[in-house]
Amino acid sequence: MASSILDPDHLTGPQKAAIFLLAMGEEFTTSFFKGLDSNSIRKIGRQMSEITYIPSRVLNTVMEEFLTNFGGEVNLAVSGKEFLKQVVAKTLDEETAREVFKVIGDERAKAPFSDLAFVPPETLVNIIHGEHPQTIALMLSYIPKDKAAEILSMLPDEQKADISLRIIHLGNVQEELVRDLDEEIKKELSKVGITRKGFDGLETLANILNEMSRDTEEYLLSRIEEEDKDLAEQIRQRMFVFEDLIEIDDRGFREILRNVDNQVLAKALKTASDEMKEKILANLSERASAMLREDMEVMGPVRLKEVEEAQQYILKVAKDLEKEGKIVISSKEEILV
Repeated sequence: MASSILDPDHLTGPQKAAIFLLAMGEEFTTSFFKGLDSNSIRKIGRQMSEITYIPSRVLNTVMEEFLTNFGGEVNLAVSGKEFLKQVVAKTLDEETAREVFKVIGDERAKAPFSDLAFVPPETLVNIIHGEHPQTIALMLSYIPKDKAAEILSMLPDEQKADISLRIIHLGNVQEELVRDLDEEIKKELSKVGITRKGFDGLETLANILNEMSRDTEEYLLSRIEEEDKDLAEQIRQRMFVFEDLIEIDDRGFREILRNVDNQVLAKALKTASDEMKEKILANLSERASAMLREDMEVMGPVRLKEVEEAQQYILKVAKDLEKEGKIVISSKEEILV
């Protein structure tokens, strides 16, 4: 499915909402969605799922409109910009926060080459490979270190040492020269349409739906399916559900179990498959396994909502452990059969 072409002058309401929420991140969006009706979530979610890139001009337009509307609310005794900065700082990772702060702040105060943070290294190499080594050294000294290292490693061997030495001896450079170079690179990027930030709207929406109740999740997917069956299937394939934990290797699975209380496990297993129950019991010690069986027997009826909350908690534990590099979670697309 082709992604939507975002025109800053002809954005619909749902498109603006989708762009804003993608920029704000999954944690903020999940919390925001919980206060919306299902139909609104469906409309915004569909737009999110179709977005793969957000041109910087589009992001600027949406953020500026938000700030204008927010700042125009005369009954609010707060600074709209300061409020947004606080929200951004708490909900976004450092790199994405910098991207949003660029929009909030004075355009003239932007750090040189800050727009290059999200441009693929190979694209930058293709643009700068014919530039003078001093020019390349100047640019590399401003961009993030990891991006600079990637670019330097992709340049011809005969250039690497020369450019490295020039970085060391750069000294003071006139600000006007730096700004001019920044503008030239932006012009080159605009010619190939690369001055934009990448987003995986499908992945984001799938992760958000994982946090919603099962009824809401199924309702939204069924509504999306009415309009586009392929799109709904793509979202389902990206979603990570409780039963997918079966695919984690035993070492990783035991790491998850060490971080989950027996009462939570007992609730989560109320609607679990026999295969999942066996997986959990097999990865517990003999004593812990016996205690879990006993908890399950004496627990009695449990509301479905509590079961789902327990399963979501375990999924969150698994995702947190993956972020920390302690386990590996295979997506549905990566599982070999």
